[in-house]
Amino acid sequence: MSYYISPTFLDKVAVHITKNFLKIPGIRVPLILGIHGRKGEGKTFQCDLVFAKLGFEPVVISGGELESPDAGDPSRLLRLRYREAAEQIRVRGQMCALFINDLDAGAGRFDSTTQYTVNTQLVNATLMNIADNPTNVQLPGSYDDTPLHRVPIIVTGNDFTTLYAPLIRDGRMEKFYWNPTRDDKVGIIGGIFAPDGLSPGEIEQLVDSFPAQSIDFFSALRSRIYDEQIRDFIHHIGIDKVSKRLVNSVEAPPEFAHPNFQLSHLIEIGNLMVGEQHKIQEMRLVEEYNQGRLFSREDSPSGKKINPKPETNFDSSNYFKSYIDPSSKPVSNGQKTSLSVEVVEQVQQLLSQGYKIGIEYADQRRFKTGSWQSCATIQSNGEKEVIASLANCLTEHNGEYVRLIGIDPKAKRRVIETIIQRPNG
Repeated sequence: MSYYISPTFLDKVAVHITKNFLKIPGIRVPLILGIHGRKGEGKTFQCDLVFAKLGFEPVVISGGELESPDAGDPSRLLRLRYREAAEQIRVRGQMCALFINDLDAGAGRFDSTTQYTVNTQLVNATLMNIADNPTNVQLPGSYDDTPLHRVPIIVTGNDFTTLYAPLIRDGRMEKFYWNPTRDDKVGIIGGIFAPDGLSPGEIEQLVDSFPAQSIDFFSALRSRIYDEQIRDFIHHIGIDKVSKRLVNSVEAPPEFAHPNFQLSHLIEIGNLMVGEQHKIQEMRLVEEYNQGRLFSREDSPSGKKINPKPETNFDSSNYFKSYIDPSSKPVSNGQKTSLSVEVVEQVQQLLSQGYKIGIEYADQRRFKTGSWQSCATIQSNGEKEVIASLANCLTEHNGEYVRLIGIDPKAKRRVIETIIQRPNG
């Protein structure tokens, strides 16, 4: 099966790898290429296709390997794998690269609750050191002054703003934001459904039917089509006999006929999958559970009893909704940006119960990945100062998402997160 490689993706990765194997006088080449973008858009798979096209197999590290109960193990692993790739270049006489999957998941810091460990610090420092000295990478406890071959490093992630800023500066890391165009999607999804007999026009219609979905949605859709035959197989042999039939069985593995891949059927199943996505977004049961659990406690930081339904009528169904309502009476507080009465009342209640107030903001891209950034810290617990800081943040980040946070200083946890501003109202 021949899979589609985006020309833009191929060009970026191939140029970076080739450039690291050339010696261009007076040119400093960044060792690391960081490929970032939305989840499920096929960053890793496109990299695998490019590596195969270039004719080599990379040395791979997963983001999950960048943490360990033993301090120093992940940074040592980075050095070991880098030296392994350099040795492959020397012995095999062909290109090689170090490929780190989901770097931000292993070494990123998503918010103030993410633990920043010694290993996280060492991983960032080790990558910076390798980027600055690519031919002199030593293992702890040993030293070999023989220069290594330079090994280009490719890393993938969803949001590189969670990484240590000096690591991603231009001299060390070249950045590439992967956002497949419609033509890229048509080509990639056409490769996914290549064995199923869909025409190019049907592929385009399928892509246009779900324009907001990522690449992995269509891969999952193809897998979902087989569910009907698998369900019939289970009912045919009996659910109590499935294990014996599939595990350590002397019989040949079951075979399934080619399922119905008609466009109308694909769109029908796709709509069901989209419906399940919407249910997850709408239910938000964990948030309602957490709010009910935290606000029904008998004590608060100020020593006051917190009722399940406070006098100011906190409604858990509204905790995570926007409180900027055009119909609400605004409270200006001397600021250009007005605050609705609901927001002011919410601030008053949180302060009266001894909670601290925090403010975070995000643009539309970071909002999709849940990567919020903090506004200036509010040191005072005075109502006027908090409302003034809140109004200043809304003014400074006009056109972005802004959310209000209530923090329990004793339990050191968030008790509420409320979006109070959205782009374009």
